[in-house]
Amino acid sequence: MKKISEFFKAIGRYFKNFGVAFAKGDIWVKLSTVIMGAGYFARKQIVNGLIMLIVEAAFVLMCVGYAAPNLAKFGTLGTVKFEQVFDPLTMQTTTNNYDNSFQILLNSVVALFIILIFVLFYIHNIKTVYKLQQMKENGEHINTFKEDMKALFNEKFHITLLTLPTIGVVIMNILPILILIAVAFTNYDQQHLPPNSLFTWVGFKNFASLFSNSMTVTFGYSFRKVLGWTLVWAVMATFTTFIGGILLAKAINSKTTKLPKMWRTLFIISIAVPQFVTLLLVRNFFADSGIVNTICSNIGITDLLKHAGLVGEHLTYIPFLTDPHWAKVMIILINIWVGVPYQMLIATGVLMNIPTDQIESAKIDGATNFQVFWKITMPYILFIQGPALITDFVKNINNFNVIYLLTQDVFVTQNQALANSHAKEVDLLVTWLFRLTNEYYDYKMASVIGIIVFIICAAFTLISFSRMISGDKEEEYQ
Repeated sequence: MKKISEFFKAIGRYFKNFGVAFAKGDIWVKLSTVIMGAGYFARKQIVNGLIMLIVEAAFVLMCVGYAAPNLAKFGTLGTVKFEQVFDPLTMQTTTNNYDNSFQILLNSVVALFIILIFVLFYIHNIKTVYKLQQMKENGEHINTFKEDMKALFNEKFHITLLTLPTIGVVIMNILPILILIAVAFTNYDQQHLPPNSLFTWVGFKNFASLFSNSMTVTFGYSFRKVLGWTLVWAVMATFTTFIGGILLAKAINSKTTKLPKMWRTLFIISIAVPQFVTLLLVRNFFADSGIVNTICSNIGITDLLKHAGLVGEHLTYIPFLTDPHWAKVMIILINIWVGVPYQMLIATGVLMNIPTDQIESAKIDGATNFQVFWKITMPYILFIQGPALITDFVKNINNFNVIYLLTQDVFVTQNQALANSHAKEVDLLVTWLFRLTNEYYDYKMASVIGIIVFIICAAFTLISFSRMISGDKEEEYQ
């Protein structure tokens, strides 16, 4: 809460400084609110003034030629439907001047974003011109354009370095998120696919569908089931591979229990194998007619599980990836198999840097191996790998590969309520989202689910990082 309040205070100070600059600025500062380069011309920064004029002119042209036509239709997302008419005289098909709802939405979001960026740039310009006024009044040196360019490669080189990455983040991340949010408030689905059909705004109807339930609309039920499994999966997948990697690293590097060199070599080689290759092979191994089921049937394990009630009497195989309960357990176990070798390498590097004097002191004081591991080794590893652990948890919430490659075209849901919402018992939110878009073209509900995933990941990341980096814990390990 403290960081959030500081964030809003910073925004308040930003606009307060703009108000002070406008109120206390001279005639050139006030003129800059209309002609952006005026303040620079007055301070003999001709090139900067020309750049500001060009930016202002380009913005006006953008508003007239691009933003205005699209924003005029933004409220309805288009009203003219797609039509084709065949002319028997010319034997040609003519198409009317139709509206494309998605194109209108896309262009409008981009236009609004550009307007927002220009407003912030406009405010920054006024504050900069006011700063130039203060520098002149105080008799300070005002840089020329050449000196400003040199500064961008010296004391302000960080700005130069971050410019392109920032533009990339805006184009590749921020704009798609804004469009995703906008689509969540429309009825963009298979029945409303541009350009043949139009879609329009529906407000919070899609969100209501996701958190409610009825005989025909089962998104609420499906969302609760899929969200629950997603969180269980993320916790289990993160901590099982984490703990497994640490234990395996300790076993491999232990002076008392040395693993054969062949084992260590196999673990290291397994990291080099692409994950999707491993998952596809494992899926075939554990298929209903796969080699594992053949072995289990031959040695009597299948019959034993039938007597225990873990496998249906009518089955002649163990449904490793075709039964909901079996599939969830197998997915977690296979993920351990795939993920532990990588975690082992990371844990090995951390274990090699644990202060040996602390461990020796603990053993002299009579600590057991478990107490040393729990009180010294584990806290140290958590301190070092904590940020990576948070990243792994968020990554596992969005772990598309493991679930999709193991269950696609193999697992068929028997739950009709889930099937009505195009979900499966083994789906994560991200695989459900993918299926809604790729197979059923239900972009509106996929966008709502995407927003929920973003909120969950962002909230967890902010809370976890703020707690982990608070205080000075590094002194405990010095």
